[in-house]
Amino acid sequence: MKKSTLSATKSLFQVAIGIFIVSMFLLSGCDRQSDITFPVKVGVKPESITKGFNDNYYVTLMNGSEDGDGEVVEISKNGVRVFASGFNDPKGIVFLKDHLFLSDLTTIWKVDYNGDANVFITKDDFPEEVLFLNDVAVDAEGNGIYVADMGATQYMRDENNDLWPLDSDQAKLVPQLGRIYHIDLDGNISIAQDTLPLMLNPNGVGVDNNGDIMVGSFFLGNFLVKRDGNLTPLKGRFRGADAVEQDSNGNYYVSSWALGKVWKIDGKTEESTILIEGLESAADFYLEEDKGRLLLPDMVKGMIYAVDINK
Repeated sequence: MKKSTLSATKSLFQVAIGIFIVSMFLLSGCDRQSDITFPVKVGVKPESITKGFNDNYYVTLMNGSEDGDGEVVEISKNGVRVFASGFNDPKGIVFLKDHLFLSDLTTIWKVDYNGDANVFITKDDFPEEVLFLNDVAVDAEGNGIYVADMGATQYMRDENNDLWPLDSDQAKLVPQLGRIYHIDLDGNISIAQDTLPLMLNPNGVGVDNNGDIMVGSFFLGNFLVKRDGNLTPLKGRFRGADAVEQDSNGNYYVSSWALGKVWKIDGKTEESTILIEGLESAADFYLEEDKGRLLLPDMVKGMIYAVDINK
């Protein structure tokens, strides 16, 4: 090989190596920038969390008891900031078609990239009276959302704010009013699951690997999944059930707001394992399976925790 050809080849090789090193540096820098260290303190009464714009995280904050003081905050590499405001009591939140959708008592809001919020669904749009909208989940096709109406929540608790024992006379008086609704992106609403004795005060709603809904009954503690077309409880009681999810391996996850716990449930044996306990509350988590964790709001503490799911 001629000396000039050898030198040219060497130069090209050096350029290629340089490009590779720079590329790897930039990629590693992006990874470092995108890493967020949990736990993160987000504010007063965080209820639900999702991943959204630019892979940042968005959390509903109920804040105080005044109308309009509810917020959505963004967690990014730059910290925590208010992203949208003007809500009353925001609960479940999801990201779909470049918008955030969140429930707020009897209203569904739609929030764009700039944090501008508009009412998507009002109380009067529902086919039945809604009393207390809570968790939200994206449907299997990505064409709409499910939302849980807990129904009449004022009958669930005693004077100490504890859930009535299931064998008590008061438990028999809890009305069967909770429903699961489906709302498409055009605003059309249908009842995905009507009232059901096993589903008193439904809080959590999710979509399983078959595209069917899963429901967490807050009062009864049932984790309900579809079996032969009917919602059927998994083994165990999880009173105060909040979030419900299933991973790609078939395992289920459920949090208990009242007990401050999160369980992982084997998809085959239905045996449950506690992933975390001792929290002041365990609200509506976000399953981030690619990172092996749940991002879990502790509403009372005002924190978002990362919970390892590979136990």
